[in-house]
Amino acid sequence: MAITIKSEREIELMKEAGVILAKVHQDLGHALHEGMSTWEVDKLADEMIRSYNCIPSFKGYNGYPGSVCVSINEEVVHGIPKKERLIKDGDIVSLDIGVIHKGYQSDAARTHGVGNISEEARLLIERTRQSFFEGMKVASEGHHLFEISAAIGNYAESFGYGVVRDLVGHGIGTNMHEDPQIPNFKQLLRGPKLRAGMTLAIEPMINIGTWEVEWLDDDWTVVSADNSLSAHYENTILITNGRPEILTLTEEEIAEGIYK
Repeated sequence: MAITIKSEREIELMKEAGVILAKVHQDLGHALHEGMSTWEVDKLADEMIRSYNCIPSFKGYNGYPGSVCVSINEEVVHGIPKKERLIKDGDIVSLDIGVIHKGYQSDAARTHGVGNISEEARLLIERTRQSFFEGMKVASEGHHLFEISAAIGNYAESFGYGVVRDLVGHGIGTNMHEDPQIPNFKQLLRGPKLRAGMTLAIEPMINIGTWEVEWLDDDWTVVSADNSLSAHYENTILITNGRPEILTLTEEEIAEGIYK
C-alpha cells in the first residue's frame, strides 16, 4: 500500500480545491427544488465547477456520463443524471461531487432533504453526517486508519442502521482514488498508522435498513438491497499532528460549529 504524504505546495493546492468544492456544494444545495430534474442539477453543477476554471472530476471517469452523482432516496451513490428523473417533495437527494484544480482533486458529498421530509429521513441525514465527525475524533497522527472506520461504524450501527460495506472511502491527491481504502465499519486490524500530510476522502454511506446493496442495470447506480433510504456524507481531509483539517467545509459551516 503506497500512501502518499503531500508536500506543503500540494497541500496548498488541495486546500484551494477544497474551498472551491465547498462553495459549489453550498450553492448547488441551495438551488435544489421540487420539480427539478437530476439532469438540470448536473448541468448546473458543471457550470459552477467550470466557472472556477476547474474540471469536474467525475465527468468521463471510467465512463461515468455526469459531472455530479445525483442519488435519490434508496439510491446510495452514483445515480446518473437524467432529464426524466424529477425531484419530488419529501425526497432526500445525495450529491457527490469532485473537482480538479491545477491538477489536484477534492471530493465531497452531501445529502439534502427537499420540501417536507419524514422525521426518519431527517435523522438519517443528521446521523450520517455526525458519523463522519465521530471518525474525525481519531483522525490524527499517531492513530491508526481503521480507528476512523470503527468510530464511524459504531456510531451509525448504534441506531440500528446498515453501514454500506461494498463501497469505501479512499486516499486522494492528483488522482481521485489513491491508497488507502477506508471502510466505514470496524475492521479486524488497526490498519496503517496515520501520518501528517496524508489526504483522505472519508465518506460514510448509511442505510436505514440493511447494509447490503445492489447495482442497477445501468452498471452505475447503487441502491439499498431492501429499498430503504440511504444517506451519504463525505469530505476531503488533511491529517495533521492535531485535529484533522477538513478541506471541503465552507466558512459558514465552520462558523456554525459543524466541526466542533
